[in-house]
Amino acid sequence: MGIMKKLRLASLAAGLVAAASFLSAVPAQAQALRPVDNGQTVDMIAAVVNDGVITQRELDQRMGLITRRLNQQGAPVPPIDQLRQQVLNQMVLERIQLQKAREDGIAVDDTAVQRTLERLAQANNLTLDVYRSKIEAQGVPWSTFTSDARTELILSRLREKEVDSKVVVSDAEVANYIASQRGPNAGLTSDLRFEHILLKAPLNASQTDIEAAQQKAQALLKEATAPGSNFEKLAKANSQAADASKGGDTGYQPPSKLPADFVKAASSLRPGQVNPDVIRTGDGFEIVRLVDRRTGQGTSSADAPKLVQTHVRHILLRVGDGMSEPAARQRLLDIKQQIAQGGDFAKFARTYSQDGSASQGGDLGWISPGETVPEFERAMNSLQDNQVSDPVRSEYGYHLIQVLGRRDAEGSVSQQMDLARQAIGQRKAEQAYADWLRQLRDTAYVDYKVGTAPGTPPQ
Repeated sequence: MGIMKKLRLASLAAGLVAAASFLSAVPAQAQALRPVDNGQTVDMIAAVVNDGVITQRELDQRMGLITRRLNQQGAPVPPIDQLRQQVLNQMVLERIQLQKAREDGIAVDDTAVQRTLERLAQANNLTLDVYRSKIEAQGVPWSTFTSDARTELILSRLREKEVDSKVVVSDAEVANYIASQRGPNAGLTSDLRFEHILLKAPLNASQTDIEAAQQKAQALLKEATAPGSNFEKLAKANSQAADASKGGDTGYQPPSKLPADFVKAASSLRPGQVNPDVIRTGDGFEIVRLVDRRTGQGTSSADAPKLVQTHVRHILLRVGDGMSEPAARQRLLDIKQQIAQGGDFAKFARTYSQDGSASQGGDLGWISPGETVPEFERAMNSLQDNQVSDPVRSEYGYHLIQVLGRRDAEGSVSQQMDLARQAIGQRKAEQAYADWLRQLRDTAYVDYKVGTAPGTPPQ
């Protein structure tokens, strides 16, 4: 079936890929040990976190490894002070969660870690020995990778206990979700088309980064609402969203596929108007312009509520291990051009795709709402039948996506309601997790020793 099915293992694998990107040899200039008079060395403290500390050695190691990973990907490396602050914020948040897990009595035994490593190897179509060799070939000690697997498992169990298990989805929410897609009143539901400009500032970003993004968003909003302003041009020049090259055009989308605040803004906008306020989302700050609205595309009122499934296939190129971001994008653009000239998508998938679906020509089968990562699903939903996307970036790498068809979801109404409940629950859980992390951080004692100006600790 491939990695696009949103199993718990996929989330864990993504966390370990991120962790692995931090782990390798540290540049000499990043060493944190300080010589003392007796010839020995001491490790400085970078931050105090409740009853624990993060050492300068740990911080410098993490920074050095992130720098190396960015260089491998051909991505820009932030200025050293900015990188230090961002990395230290990440480490503080991780340390606070591990302390909370210890308080809750959450632990992971060696057997669970070993099973997880075996499943990760299987997900990459490798034996555990070969998988270990590939990790170590990237400069990551297996013992360190194993330790990170344990950490990711602990954090996953902590989230399940503190957040996911407490998310409740009401029957009314399920009914509204289905109705917004293909329900009895679908013909009366307006599909919305926006242009938007995203300035990234995740909820766990530093206060400095959040304020900088907000100030820039306010400046762009003023420019976007000025007479004669070209919103599409502004989006192409400033947006950090994946659709920036298209002027931030989302295409027509049902309300269920859009952020709630976008839909709310549309209720008071006429086509062509820019929302007078910047919208804060989990990704950052958004400036939005309503392009148009149209009658929702759905079934007649006599039909029972149904969800829409999409038959889709893709080609995945992973970034790293010799493949840079620009190289991955260009290779997929070249493949897309050859497909447009009559090339066989399935053949290219079997030859180039690095997903488990490669042997099936990239075919992922019929996908229900909420079963893929958001970036993939948004791109998939914007495609017409047989249309091939531009390269789409997700946590797994770059995808070339083709929609083969759409159909009403099979199964009983009860089964379709379960699918809707799962999709809604996942979205609510993501927001609840971001809120919980922020609250956890606000109640922790953190004393930064490096990385910020006096009196301005990161948040």
